Amino acid sequence: MRRQTQETAQPGPQPFAGNTELLEVGRIVAAQGLRGELRVNPLSDFPERFTRPGPRWLRNRQGGLQTTRLLNGRSLPGRELFVIRLEGVNDRTAAEALVGQELLVPAADRPRLEPGEFHLLDLVGLAVHRLDEAGNRGELIGHVRDLLHAGNDLLEVQLHGSDRTLWIPFVQAIAPRVDLANGWIGITPPPGLLELADAPQAETEA
Repeated sequence: MRRQTQETAQPGPQPFAGNTELLEVGRIVAAQGLRGELRVNPLSDFPERFTRPGPRWLRNRQGGLQTTRLLNGRSLPGRELFVIRLEGVNDRTAAEALVGQELLVPAADRPRLEPGEFHLLDLVGLAVHRLDEAGNRGELIGHVRDLLHAGNDLLEVQLHGSDRTLWIPFVQAIAPRVDLANGWIGITPPPGLLELADAPQAETEA
């Protein structure tokens, strides 16, 4: 089963930590308890971003960055949230001051992927080509703009020569080839899929 992994890159290298490019992996949404713990909404499919101790960065609403250190973390049972402890955050007042900030890690620090897994960052911007009968790269369909989690993941493809987009299921049967080295994805669309891009847009009622 094909699977992508979600993490979000900040646009361009950050002017901090030796121009290290950083990844946003979570957002602090609330204080937890009275001892400085924080609730984090994860923007990553890798739990170790929130459980493995080590250096992290925080980015505030104004874009300012500061270094910190993750001391420990755990998942919150029944919730898609993590509870973490950061160095120097020892009471609820200090924790509440961090609500709304983003948790970041170095972009180069990527966990190892299993076969058939891809980082979202690696997919965005790839050219999308129709494969011919021999499985070779053929007609250019467009470029990947984004990816939506909706049961099966969907590639949002900006169509070549058009301002319109098309959602293409990112599954083995439809997107059997991903050539990261050469920057393209090969698709074998079922009948009617590409024609959806030509369907008239629904008019918005007044």
